[in-house]
Amino acid sequence: MIKHNTVILDPDKCKGCITCMKRCPTEAIRVRNGKASVMYERCIGCGECVRLCPHQAKLPSYDPFDIIKDYKYKIALPAPSLYGQFENLTNVDYVLNGLLEIGFDDVYEVGRGANLCSELTKILFDRESFKKPVISTACPAILDLILVRFHELKPHLLELLAPVDIAAKLAIKRALDRGIPREDIGVFFISPCPAKVFALKQGIGVDKPYVNGVLSASEVYMQLLPVMKTVQLKPLTKLSVQGISWASSGGEAANCSREKYLAADGIENVIKVLNALEDGQLRNIEFIELNACVGGCVGGVMNVENPFVAKARIRELRRKLPLRFNELADEGQSLDFYKWERVPELKDVYALSTDRVTAMKKMMEIEKIFKNLPHRDCGMCGAPSCRAFAEDLVNGVIPSDSKCMYKDYDE
Repeated sequence: MIKHNTVILDPDKCKGCITCMKRCPTEAIRVRNGKASVMYERCIGCGECVRLCPHQAKLPSYDPFDIIKDYKYKIALPAPSLYGQFENLTNVDYVLNGLLEIGFDDVYEVGRGANLCSELTKILFDRESFKKPVISTACPAILDLILVRFHELKPHLLELLAPVDIAAKLAIKRALDRGIPREDIGVFFISPCPAKVFALKQGIGVDKPYVNGVLSASEVYMQLLPVMKTVQLKPLTKLSVQGISWASSGGEAANCSREKYLAADGIENVIKVLNALEDGQLRNIEFIELNACVGGCVGGVMNVENPFVAKARIRELRRKLPLRFNELADEGQSLDFYKWERVPELKDVYALSTDRVTAMKKMMEIEKIFKNLPHRDCGMCGAPSCRAFAEDLVNGVIPSDSKCMYKDYDE
């Protein structure tokens, strides 16, 4: 197996069916010699290849649960979507107490960070001048997609830390205030998707990562199931309706106090929205929430439950929670505490060369080859499109004598 960033490829299971290659939003996948391969510099961790592979040849990469044993004081950061995985859950405190039972010393809900993000967005809209529409940066796959493919939209990005980074910073501060040495503190996010694994390990928008490990929601779910039946229930949650709503698509946008907002989920729908925004078609929209997974975080490939079932469960839990719980004033932090510490850089993963003259020559050669191809984008050559095939030829990714495999094409 090859393990890197967000995806594990199992060549023994891969049948070279090109399903993943055709659906990758950044053309990061090729099929060579009957097996898929990933151009990891283009991968945004959206999980589409994991979700769609009919042979389960691709799996998300994450840390093993036992990694928590490397630290004396272990803090769990459960995503709001985690609560939607459990059938007949009437109180989120069962989950929080269960996390303490399976080895954690403290729990800080990412939903609290989400609640603060909602409040911060309202304040920033009133105080600062944004290039409208403002695009949420909570989904790391979307943020990375824009940095990779939609460079012109960078000025629209909301320069706020993701809820999980806010939760991690506040959780660490709470532990330090309790007298726990920093070197003893381990912070672990329970993730629904591979994009968050990569983002938290690399650190997007922060000077250095605040999280020490990222665990799979499905693996933690299996650990929690037996202990939640007998756990002694103690009041721990400080979750609000605002915070838990972020588990599903539209939850963030509905809480931003903007009448003209748009929420879209599913990577193909997201790309349509971004294309429309680039073409100047969304001028009347103020705020855009985009989620790579269908349904939002409840649709992450590291969850166990059907996203629509999980969404229904989240909606039921909302009825038992207060509208708001933790306010910004309660945390005693300045606005800068919640903003990006370092602006993420654009990624020139499609650049043909760092030398402008060389790049122009390559572009002309690509256009010449592409003009003589059938423009069918069948994928039989192992590239997702005819243009990608031409680029691979010119860049030397494939042998110079490689031919188009389309059966009705005669060069």
